[in-house]
Amino acid sequence: MIRHVMALLLAGAAVSAAAAPTAIVGATILTARGETVIEGGTLVFDNGRITAVGKGVAVPAGASVIDAKGRVLTPGIIAAATDLGISEVNGVRETNDGGARQSAFSAALDLSTAVNPRSLHIAIARMAGVTRAAAVPDSASTLFGGQGAVISLAESGPAVTRARAFQYMEMGENGARLAGGSRPAAWAQLANMFAEAQRLAATPASFDRGQDSGSLAKRLDAEALAQVIYGRQALFVHADRASDITEVLKLKARYPALRPVLIGAREAWLVAADIARAGVPVITHTLHDLPDDFETLASTRNNVGHLQAAGVTVAIAALGGIGGSTPVNIPAYAGNAVAQGLVPGGKGLTKGQALSSITANPARILGLADTGTLEAGKRADLVLWDADPLELTSTPVAVWIDGAAQPMTSRQTELAQRYKALGRTDLPLQYPR
Repeated sequence: MIRHVMALLLAGAAVSAAAAPTAIVGATILTARGETVIEGGTLVFDNGRITAVGKGVAVPAGASVIDAKGRVLTPGIIAAATDLGISEVNGVRETNDGGARQSAFSAALDLSTAVNPRSLHIAIARMAGVTRAAAVPDSASTLFGGQGAVISLAESGPAVTRARAFQYMEMGENGARLAGGSRPAAWAQLANMFAEAQRLAATPASFDRGQDSGSLAKRLDAEALAQVIYGRQALFVHADRASDITEVLKLKARYPALRPVLIGAREAWLVAADIARAGVPVITHTLHDLPDDFETLASTRNNVGHLQAAGVTVAIAALGGIGGSTPVNIPAYAGNAVAQGLVPGGKGLTKGQALSSITANPARILGLADTGTLEAGKRADLVLWDADPLELTSTPVAVWIDGAAQPMTSRQTELAQRYKALGRTDLPLQYPR
């Protein structure tokens, strides 16, 4: 049944590529704008943009019409922190461009130059409803991992939506290790690198041959960090312990233009009010509740709920650990946040908040003002689901990116089709016959 519906939907969407506009009618529309649910609604898009959405919206003359009765329409999922397009097999160094362990450069590294739009993981994530993602580097040799990229998961067109979108930095236990063995060493390294960036911006001639005799910073690294301290580029900071998070928040007093974003933040609920007051967004996970390290002793599945209640902009991402790092699981993680509110003593999200945490909020954090919600003028990044997208058993039946219907196939589905009907005589000789 789902396969039949998918074929009809994609056939209609394919026509719309040549004969815009397209109207999706009869769907339950979740706009990711608060708790708004439009039953039996209509969404119209044309030339890659949403032109109308609501109940009783008129279908334009000549539009390609897709009957979505019984289906759920949402914005595309935005994966806020991934290795999509930059790592094929994490354990095979040759296929992983996320971290440069022996590079002379750190903050200057530009991850967009490594994005592979033909990565097998992109098609898999796209089938799961992910339309855009942030490709995040690793800090491999110093605190700074380099500049991440925002990417589109569309089958065709430019993969990189925004190069050098943010800088990535490690603090906490891992930052201490990278800086020489202690948190004070990490903060000293950060202060020095920021000071060098300020000095270069003020007096470019002070750097000779890329690095002066008294500097610990390469010229290109200092130039990259100048973008951060003057607010032209966000700073993604991985920090889990509450005291580390507090130190990150203090940076805004020293560097007023700084735009930090907390990654991980497993003890953030302890200082949720401070985070909200500083206006710092958080990208975190919903299932972390074990003290894996000394810096995560206060981990709880109530973390996201407490942050939301305090007024923090929260995005849910696949950050490894429980569930791994595949963005395919992100809708289920958002669903877990809703379920947490039903546990006695639990602090969870509403369904509207949960959907926003994987659509509108990541868009806001990444500076994607034209996507993340379903409203006129936004990009037509759309996902049509067979049921509630926050339920584990639900699946997309159609995906559009910039109004273009996307193939609902991957290397996995191709292999399944190839091998599912093999007879016994087709098996390799070592199999019993």
